[in-house]
Amino acid sequence: LAIVAFVILGLRGLTVDRLSRFQTVVLLSGVTLAVAVIVKDQLKFAFGRPWPETWMRNNTSFIRDGLYGFYPFHGGGGYASFPSGHTTMICTVMTVLWICYPRFRPLYALCMAAVAIGLVGANFHFLSDVIAGAFLGISAGWLGVSLWEMGERQVRPQASSDTTDDPCRMG
Repeated sequence: LAIVAFVILGLRGLTVDRLSRFQTVVLLSGVTLAVAVIVKDQLKFAFGRPWPETWMRNNTSFIRDGLYGFYPFHGGGGYASFPSGHTTMICTVMTVLWICYPRFRPLYALCMAAVAIGLVGANFHFLSDVIAGAFLGISAGWLGVSLWEMGERQVRPQASSDTTDDPCRMG
């Protein structure tokens, strides 16, 4: 869906004078998500951390094999716990929304917390994996919006009250 939205909105941006604020936020979410996933994949390879529990394909883990720590540039799916990809992805998109539509911040915080708690609680990730994924995702979302706005295209809501009432209005 992200690729389809990116292509459609990219083509629309080339044919019309300007995308709506909502379309811009969707495009920013997709682009920042794609960048964050690429960075996350490279970091997983660079850090090479085993998982807390063995879940698939007989992967190495702390509980089964007693492996704990980092094995830089080891490679393979069994050494890809750090940083958490799910946390990176949810935090990237929620950060873009957090900045652009502040009215719904409690919902965004709930989504991010649910993913983080679920991943640690189910032994899919160590707490530090989730913290690193959150840092990466939040940084990517914030950086994406900041870079977009450096081009003098505002996506944050304006200070006037009528703009914040309708989240899809242009600012």
